[in-house]
Amino acid sequence: MDQFKSSPAMYAIAFGVIAFILAQSLFFIVKSWKHGKEIGIKKETLVSTVTSSILFSVAPAISILVTVFVLAKALGVILPWIRLTVIGNLAYETVAAETALNNLGGSLSQEITDVKQFTTVVWAMTIGSVFPLTFLPLVCKKLQKKIGDTVNKDEKAKKMGDILSAAAFIGIISAFIARAINGCTVAKETVTDAAGQQVTQSVVTESAGLLSILTLVFAIIFMLILMQLCKKVKALEKFESFAMPVAMFAAMGCAILFSRILPPDLANFTWYELGKAVR
Repeated sequence: MDQFKSSPAMYAIAFGVIAFILAQSLFFIVKSWKHGKEIGIKKETLVSTVTSSILFSVAPAISILVTVFVLAKALGVILPWIRLTVIGNLAYETVAAETALNNLGGSLSQEITDVKQFTTVVWAMTIGSVFPLTFLPLVCKKLQKKIGDTVNKDEKAKKMGDILSAAAFIGIISAFIARAINGCTVAKETVTDAAGQQVTQSVVTESAGLLSILTLVFAIIFMLILMQLCKKVKALEKFESFAMPVAMFAAMGCAILFSRILPPDLANFTWYELGKAVR
């Protein structure tokens, strides 16, 4: 088995990136603490702020950990670990990696053993994240000012701005969901034909199905229930940021349960027949 995904060089890069991130975080914590004391903020307030920040970083960290698990099968642990230590999320990283692999005849559902495929995925995931880091500092301030001036003219404009923002976000999420539900993953495989000749053909290796729909539906249900609980029960307001990861894990638990209790024909039903050759 190829070891390039977990080579000493990869570990060295990972430890170097993580050390830099930790040093940067520690630097800003110390600078912020000193400045807080200089402007007269009480020590109890500073301690409370730091503690709250630590607690509320747990929820995003869980989502990031899930992303590492999703990508680890194909890419190994180290590359997702490096990527998500700096920037990234489940929606972007999986789409970037899957798109790159699909064009090379691979899939995230299969372990990558080709160095070319692995390198292409690294570049696709990294360059896509570098662009906003360089682009946003140049235009974001001006863009925010123009948008702010437009939507803050009056109450009606503000409401319309909120509606348009929500619609844009929902549209993006809907596109991802539609692609996941209706799409399939195709990979190239070498098989032996009737004449005994080895030929390379594209076959369906992954497809959504009934279990995917049930998981999505229950994730939405759990999310709505948790959000309502956080709104109505004051003691739970502070846990609102945990709603999404909890809903995700609950839906995953339901997927495991359904795979056990549903008849095999239903649990394994997919829109596209797995292993079927496609053009």
